[in-house]
Amino acid sequence: MELITLHRNDEDQFTAFGESRIGGRKDNQDTFGAQHTEFGFVVTVCDGMGGGPGGKTASSIAVHEIIASISEAGIQEESKNILIKAIRRANMAIITAGNEQPSLRGMGTTATVLLLTDRAAYVAHVGDTRVYQVRGHRKVFRTSDHSMVFDLVRQGVITEEQARLSAQSNVITRALGMKPDVEVDIAELPYQRGDRFLLSTDGVHGTMPEPELVRMVANHKTALGAVVDDIATTIDNNGRENGGGHDNLTLAIVETKKNSKLQPKMTQFTKYLLLTLLLLCTFSIAANMYQYRSKKTPEDFLVEMDSLQHRESVLQDSVRHLNDSLEKVSGQLKAIGDLIQGTTKK
Repeated sequence: MELITLHRNDEDQFTAFGESRIGGRKDNQDTFGAQHTEFGFVVTVCDGMGGGPGGKTASSIAVHEIIASISEAGIQEESKNILIKAIRRANMAIITAGNEQPSLRGMGTTATVLLLTDRAAYVAHVGDTRVYQVRGHRKVFRTSDHSMVFDLVRQGVITEEQARLSAQSNVITRALGMKPDVEVDIAELPYQRGDRFLLSTDGVHGTMPEPELVRMVANHKTALGAVVDDIATTIDNNGRENGGGHDNLTLAIVETKKNSKLQPKMTQFTKYLLLTLLLLCTFSIAANMYQYRSKKTPEDFLVEMDSLQHRESVLQDSVRHLNDSLEKVSGQLKAIGDLIQGTTKK
């Protein structure tokens, strides 16, 4: 399938492209779709399973029902609930179709949905079809696969790269069509201008180490449509060079052109950093105040100098008065001495 423009408007808040290829298989069981709704722009990518017509039927039903459910939702409903209801509606539609047609029984599909609104990006998924959020040249978010090998990754038994290369990497633990009650993982994500959201089946992210895929998605030197086509072509060519038989591959990339209204939450590290800076600032202010109070300003020195000069003047006056008094006493003593001496002579 050729590259498809999902949305392109320089005045809008995003641009989006998608592409799906059959790879080295007999049929393409992947399906993707996109549509504007009252709640925002919705993109969904589904990877069918079940063999024969079942996989394609399941993924097609899922895409149709998810988009229809979101489009028909009540305007007062929360975005998270809208996505959960949409995926559960798709799940029941697949089960019903399988019950009505024996040849389709056992069919199922993964489901990944991105709902982009002014407030935030809402992501819902079941299975191992992923959503990445790439900012600049790094991954800031990625869904966690519902698969047997990723259960081992979460337990710390194996690494993500070991999981990717495992022969059991395609054994999933959740899918639409498996049972009436399906558990949906959902996330509310703030985004910034220039962020890219990648939706991909395992025929894309399972073919290369994650850092290499992120690097290709983060290529801002090339137009977004060309980036999508380059990723698909690279994977397709590598599959053929390695003998063919590679999986269907489907991806869609949405690039934002504005910041979301929802602001990012501070990470634990950021909280500790800000607390440390606050304590340092508080200590610095306290130290400066103490130092300020302990130091005398020039005005303080002038006041003290005037006080000392006044005390010196008072002391000098006291000394003069004391000298005058001593002189008077000395004169009086001399007069008394003379008087005594005169009396004795007589």
